[in-house]
Amino acid sequence: MNLNKIALVLGLGLSIAAGAANAADQGHGTVTFVGSIIDAPCSITPETSEQIVRMGQISTAELKDGGRSNSRAFKIALENCTTETLKTVQTTFTGAPSSIVDGSLAIEGKAQNAAIVLTNAGGKQIKLGTASDAVTLKDGNNDLNFAAYMQGNSANAATPGEFKAIATFALNYQ
Repeated sequence: MNLNKIALVLGLGLSIAAGAANAADQGHGTVTFVGSIIDAPCSITPETSEQIVRMGQISTAELKDGGRSNSRAFKIALENCTTETLKTVQTTFTGAPSSIVDGSLAIEGKAQNAAIVLTNAGGKQIKLGTASDAVTLKDGNNDLNFAAYMQGNSANAATPGEFKAIATFALNYQ
């Protein structure tokens, strides 16, 4: 009888152990939701509120004597806009200024003697700290289209290397 109880306990123990082995971790994770609530007539899409504009690998020959690279387009996408009271928007970019081109954005890293110039979609420079031309909004979704190019220093040759430049933007609705 004691042997039966021992066999029963051992069998039960093996069943529990087998069940525990079967309940092994098969994947887990965390989902974190972040954002902000803004007092504005439009929302900014998450894909364009923080973005990276890939400038590419720019030849020093392109930047020689103050030359410039091709422009790289980017946009700030607005969604769910209502234009009952505020009908236009201006964008102001800020960041570390460069002395190479007035109103341009300084680069940091190993590359030197070049700067990032921000423009509207038509190619007109938007100087750091200066509001862009007003864009008329429509109800629904709107794209604020911009571009950036790299310009070399006319006095000193561009130094090869990796670079980055960070600009922040603020929208002002009227």
